[in-house]
Amino acid sequence: MRALIERLIGTFKGNPEYKLDRSYSTGQLLRIVYYRGWQYGRGLWVKIRIASKGAVFVGRHVILHHPGQIQAGKSLILEEGVYINALAEEGVVLGNHVTIARYAILSCTGIIAEKGKGIRIGNNSAVGAQSFLGGQGGIRIGNDVIMGPQVKIFSENHNYAVLDQLIRNQGQTRKGVVIGNNCWIGAGVTILDGSEIGDGCVIAAGAVVSGAIPANSVAMGVPARVHKQRL
Repeated sequence: MRALIERLIGTFKGNPEYKLDRSYSTGQLLRIVYYRGWQYGRGLWVKIRIASKGAVFVGRHVILHHPGQIQAGKSLILEEGVYINALAEEGVVLGNHVTIARYAILSCTGIIAEKGKGIRIGNNSAVGAQSFLGGQGGIRIGNDVIMGPQVKIFSENHNYAVLDQLIRNQGQTRKGVVIGNNCWIGAGVTILDGSEIGDGCVIAAGAVVSGAIPANSVAMGVPARVHKQRL
């Protein structure tokens, strides 16, 4: 049974070498299969509403607004409580083997008066539990990016320079956010509009990124500063 489950998961993940922890009991494996089976069943309905190239696994209480603007590659996982509002110029584009963890929010348009740009996430990348991605100014996440829980990414800023005018009426600036390939974004990291994180970076838990982080850097702090290079 273990070998069969490993083959099935490996097929969905595109990894023929996929192996499960040997300490799982038969009962635990059966529960995992049961849970994923229900997710797959829910995903059949979602799959016909979005542009998907593969299997879709959907947890309970998932909400998709404007699903026609969602594109997905092979093996998309939307865990319990995920909310996606894909209303945007480019919508939400998800690569192969993307996972959106529990209660994460992907929102592309904040106010109806100004349509957002959208969110793109590359192959084999995952959004952490309870994270928030605001794609108003555009978010681009590369391949093989992992995130801890409660990561927040903002791709617009409010203008506030005029004292005799309400801040909410002064409009926004939108520069967008770019995260390169093979990055690890730690738990509770906040990434602000205009930030660009290079390939191979590690951003320590709780950091606030507000600018450019060079490739292969380990950055930490508020605001985030490069602590060392991985090389």
